[in-house]
Formats: sequence, C-alpha cells, structure tokens
Amino acid sequence: MSDFQLLESVNDPADLRRLKPKTQLPQLADELRRFLIRSVSMTGGHLAPSLGTVELTIALHYVFNTPHDKLVWDVGHQSYGHKILTGRRERMASLRQWQGLAGFPKRYESPYDAFDVGHASTSISAALGMVLAARNAGEKKRIIPIIGDGAMTAGMAFEALNHAGDLEADILVILNDNKMSISENVGGLSKYLAKLIAGKFYLSVRRSGKRVLKRIPRIMRFARRWEEHMKGMALPGTLFEEMGFNYIGPIDGHDLPGLIKVLENVREVKGPQFLHVVTQKGKGYEPAESDPKAYHGVSTFDPRTGKSLNQADGKQTYTKVFSQWLCDQAESRPNIAAITPAMCEGSGLVEFAKRHPQRYFDVGIAEQHAVTLAAGLACEKIRPVVAIYSTFLQRAYDQLLHDVALQNLPVVFAVDRAGLVGPDGPTHAGNYDISYLRCVPNLVIMAPASAQECSQMLSAGLEMDNPSVVRYPRDYAPAETDPPAAIITGKGRILKRGTKVAILAFGSMVEPARQVAAQLNATLVNMRFIKPLDEKLVAEMAAQHDLLVTVEENSLLGGAGSAVSDYLADANIKTSCLRLGIPDAIIEQGSRKELLEFVGLDANGIMQSIRHFLSKNCVPARSRVIS
Repeated sequence: MSDFQLLESVNDPADLRRLKPKTQLPQLADELRRFLIRSVSMTGGHLAPSLGTVELTIALHYVFNTPHDKLVWDVGHQSYGHKILTGRRERMASLRQWQGLAGFPKRYESPYDAFDVGHASTSISAALGMVLAARNAGEKKRIIPIIGDGAMTAGMAFEALNHAGDLEADILVILNDNKMSISENVGGLSKYLAKLIAGKFYLSVRRSGKRVLKRIPRIMRFARRWEEHMKGMALPGTLFEEMGFNYIGPIDGHDLPGLIKVLENVREVKGPQFLHVVTQKGKGYEPAESDPKAYHGVSTFDPRTGKSLNQADGKQTYTKVFSQWLCDQAESRPNIAAITPAMCEGSGLVEFAKRHPQRYFDVGIAEQHAVTLAAGLACEKIRPVVAIYSTFLQRAYDQLLHDVALQNLPVVFAVDRAGLVGPDGPTHAGNYDISYLRCVPNLVIMAPASAQECSQMLSAGLEMDNPSVVRYPRDYAPAETDPPAAIITGKGRILKRGTKVAILAFGSMVEPARQVAAQLNATLVNMRFIKPLDEKLVAEMAAQHDLLVTVEENSLLGGAGSAVSDYLADANIKTSCLRLGIPDAIIEQGSRKELLEFVGLDANGIMQSIRHFLSKNCVPARSRVIS
C-alpha cells in the first residue's frame, strides 16, 4: 500500500474539497508534509518555507473556488504544497531541473498559478490589479495574496496596502508570519477574538455603528479610540486598521479546522481584509524546525538524518572569496561597513556579522533602502560594501543612479549571482547587470576571472573615490594560473598571444575561452574591466588580428560586447567582430553547466560559433535569439 494513499487521490483542488474536513484533511496534511520532505530531499529546493504552509495551502484550496478564485503567492518559496495539490505531484521529481517544474509559481505551468513570482513583496500589488480588473468586468471572484517569509519588510508591500485600503477593495491579504513564536498570542482568547472579528455579526454591527456614529463626530472619535485601544491590547493590528483593513488574528496556521472556519467567515465579506497567520518554518521535520535558515534552501539530502548528500570538494566559491576578503579588510580598516538586503547567508556575510555586528546591516527585503543607506554612510567617511545579488540590484537602480553615482560616492557593490544562476531560474538570473550599469556615470565595472583577481578587484574598489561594481557568478572561483598582475583601472591583460583571432573574454568566460584559444592558436585577453573599457588594447587587437571575438556572461543587448562594438564604431576601426553572450530570450531553470551549454557559452559552444563565423562569415546560430 502506498505511503501517500490519500494524497494520490487528489489530482486537483476539486478532489480536495470532497474530503471530510475533520478526519481526511488532517491526514492529507500529514501525507503532503511527508511527500514534500521525500521529494525535496531528491531534488533540492526551498524546503522549510513550504513545510510551514501545508495546512494553510490545504485550507485555502478547500474554502476558495480555485482557480476561479486566485491565490497569489509571495514569495514562491511557500508554494511547493500548492504545486502538488494542483496536478503537479508526479512532476515534482523534476523540480528546478532543466525542462522540469520551476521552483516558483509560473502562469505557463498551471491555471492555478495566478502570477509569476521570484522577487518578494509583489503579491499585494498584483492581487489588487486583479481585484480591480474583476470589479471592472463585474465578476465575482476572490483574490488572495499570501505574503510572508520576510516579504512584508519591503516598502512595495505597504504601498499596495495603502492603495487597497484607500480603494476599499475586496481583497483578502494573508500574512504568513513564520518568525513569531506560537505562544500566548495564539491561545484561546486570541482564537476567540479572531473568530469574532471575522464573523458577519461583528462586521455588520461595526459597519452600521460607524454609519450612525458619523452623525455624532465626538462620540465617533471616542468609539474609534476605544476600539483601537482594545485591539491594541490584544491584537497587533492597529497599523493595518489605520490603512483601511479589517485586521483578523493572529491565528495558528497549523490549526486546520480553525483556519478553515476563519477563511469561511471572511470569504463573503466585502472590503479589505487582513488575516494574520502564524506558522512555524520547517514544521513537521525536526532538522528544519531546529535550523530553519539552513533548511530554507537545500541541496539533496538524506531525509532520515537531514544531512546533505553533496560532498564538499574543497573548491572555493566566489561568495566564500568575498566573505574572506571582507573579514580580512575589516581587521585593518575600522571604517568598513557591510550592507545586505536579507541575503546574509547567500552573500557570504555570516562570519563578518559575527565578528563585526556594529558594522553589519541587514535591512530586510529593502534593496532601495540598502543602496541609499550606503550613500548616506559614504557621505560620512564610512566605506560601505553592499553585498547584493545581480537580480536584486535591479530593484535599486534609481537609488544607485541618483543617490550614489550622481554624487560620485565611494560605495563598493559586490554583485553576486551575475550571469546564469541555475536552478532558481529566470527570476534570479543575473543576465542584465552589465547592460543596465554601463550607462551609469562615474561607475567602474569589473569582472574577475579567478579567486585572486576577485579579491584584488574588491580591494581596488575600496581605494577608489567613486562607486565601483565587482560582478561574479554563483560558481567556483578558479585558482590563478597566470603570473600575478596588479589591477590598474581600465586595463586588461593579454594571457596568450596567437594569430588571426583575438578572444576578448570578460570575467567568468576567461576559463572556457582559454581552452578555445589553445585549440585555435588564438590570442586570449582577460579584459577585466567593462567600464572603463581598455580601448587602447581593443585597438591593438583589432590591428593585429582578422577577427575579434567578445565573450561575456551577460545579455548580448547592451553588454560588454556592445561596449567593444561602440568603441570600434566611434574610432572608425574597420574589423570583423563576433559577439557571444546570452541571447535576448528568457532562459529557464537548469544547472549552470546545462544553461551555459544551451546558450553556447561553454568551451565547445564558443569554438563552434567561431568556426561557423570563419567558415560562413555570418552570425552564428548560437548568437541568435533562442525561442
């Protein structure tokens, strides 16, 4: 007999709604939780957040008529159970893999996925748009954004709440609070108050009372102060009430019957509703409960012990190189500060935070604030280092331009996850940073090709009187095989001299280009700098070779190759130039190896593109848009 007999009978939420709520739904929750642990142990992924939302997911699909009613998940880390219950159980073995299930909600994947998610704090804005569209069309449907996992720390969420309250929109916002402990707040009194406040009687009395009291302003003000005082004593909802929402909670997110009751109460209620649900990250799996940070995102592991099956091979990642560099610099430079937008572990700041807590600032999922905070520190002689993923830096573009670059402030941006990021897919890909940074004045952009070069470039950035970016991939950092060479701003480095073809490689592309240069007897240049470009070296290579080949792990549109082409055109240098990079297309999830091969940026792909160009004298197939 299957370990998941009941779960296997649920192929869509309609099947779930036929189950008995008091006996079968709790059994379904148990099977779903065990299935999640087994499945993610074989694929890797975001385990602890999805374990925490098992009961909430079941309750939502049981009470609401999905997909007519829409669930908007924020962030997608919470949504694995949702995927399993909406017809994708059999495909979970392909989660986050090449041509498999995405690790986040995807509209193309299922009608139950209402909105594509990757970055946090978008759900309330998107859901409000859907509410207004339904209102305009005269459709009766419920739109429920589920926001959690730190996403409420971003200003965008509060902008949307403010707008929804002002419009008196029929929206139910659910806060999945997995940081608060389930203690007295979620005891009997709180449960009673939550059910009372969600009930139709309370809401009707509240509305009619307000209509009457509006005619007597003094009593209305007194009644409002009394209501806020009473709610403030028992419930942390005053802020949301002030924004126009009826606040409900906090309630226990693992009490399935209680969840269903409250959701049934608010289902037909008009106006903005805010339901505060408290869950435990990693619920039901002891290793994840004990260390939810470690089990937030996992590689393959043994579900019996929780131990990872990935053996460390002794190689050093660029993230670890950055971490060690920052700790070393901080010992001798007391004016260094580190800033991250909720990416302490991912950006390699754990050790720095332990050693220098007074100089470490995790601002939450607030990238805009992170960059302007750095600008303020830099104005007062502090040397801030902003550790941020390429994809998240996009969210602070205005602050980088207006608050840092226009004032020419010496902020160092350590841009991790530059290029093809792998299993997290296109929402997390760092394919665009060169393109969107090249036009920013005063900014120096560097791309290291080795561990040693990464440290050197970060140190060089600290010495500059202007803002600088060091971009590096989510990958191992090669050891330096070339003789040591100092970093000079705007200067590249010839690693090998050859004939006819010169390969101008940027950052992570130096290693695969090295193999190609050896086979073709081509000249290999480590360009090091995207901005300022080593124009003198480019002109020299153009004069000495028949073909220039630029190779970068960034979008071809506006990337480093475009910088080379722009210079050649401006200098009226006539030469053949082949640009290789990431095509103008959405590249889905897969391993970095698979994705680099797919876009032709592995050694074999680079070789084929050059040979194709030389034989046909036309743009190679791998440089065209991949549909």
